[in-house]
Amino acid sequence: MTVLVTGSRGRVASTLLGLLAAAGVEARAGSKNPEDLSPPPDVTTVRCDLTDPSTFDAALEGVDSVFLYAEAAHAGTFADRARAAGVEHIALLSSSSVLAPDAAGNAVAASHLAAERALSSAAESGAFEATVLQPGAFATNALQWAWALRAGHGPALPYPHAYGDPIHELDVAEAAFAVLTEPRLRGSSYLLTGPESLDFTEQLAIVAEVTGRPAPYTAVTPEEWKASVAAYMPEPFADALLAYWSSQNGHPTPLTNTVETLTGHPARTFRTWTKDHAEAFAPTPVVGNRSAGAERVGTTDGAPCRA
Repeated sequence: MTVLVTGSRGRVASTLLGLLAAAGVEARAGSKNPEDLSPPPDVTTVRCDLTDPSTFDAALEGVDSVFLYAEAAHAGTFADRARAAGVEHIALLSSSSVLAPDAAGNAVAASHLAAERALSSAAESGAFEATVLQPGAFATNALQWAWALRAGHGPALPYPHAYGDPIHELDVAEAAFAVLTEPRLRGSSYLLTGPESLDFTEQLAIVAEVTGRPAPYTAVTPEEWKASVAAYMPEPFADALLAYWSSQNGHPTPLTNTVETLTGHPARTFRTWTKDHAEAFAPTPVVGNRSAGAERVGTTDGAPCRA
């Protein structure tokens, strides 16, 4: 079996490549810029830009299964080219956001939903089997707080008590490994969560306990937060995040045991994730009379990001 792993610079994909290589499964690392990759030994690289269909055929040649990131722009074309190449199975890394009632009109969820629909349509025609992984909030979202905490001040949070279900990227990679290597697991959608529902203040408290340093935050209004991210976040995405956090404010996230079902072990805790990434929260070196990076304003927020 040969597995094409798209988005191989990502945390989940790069971890998955290591798991496949360790298990003796032939893997191919796909990326827009394959020259920037450092895959495990014996893993080949190939240019596979999910925004450029002209790269699909070469990347898919001889491939049996695909780990696919949810790039909606050409998901239908990718499915068509995968079918033509004889691909038997595609595992899509989607998002739990597609389960929201407003998913089709939500800037965060819409691209994932479009990719799911494109693959489902192709799978229904018998082109290949499609499996969908729908993780909730990646624990790596907390890395967006790291620079502010290193500088001695915390992130600005419009909804400090918005709950999430932080999931370790290793658990997502291991779930992907399971569905790619166990034929009996194919053809379903799997909602993946971490083992705990934690609001942002609880996550920051764990960061403080693990690192032994304060992890403060500043409460801001939604309007203030939106203005602070306007330079780098499109308004529809900001609005979608604010709407999501508002809906989760004070409401614990329902949890699943799907990680354990797929991998055979319980999902890793946020404390475990923080210990694994403690160096990211180390103090910023002092340069002259101020800390490097201290000029940045605390606007990070724990927004959903791709691990």
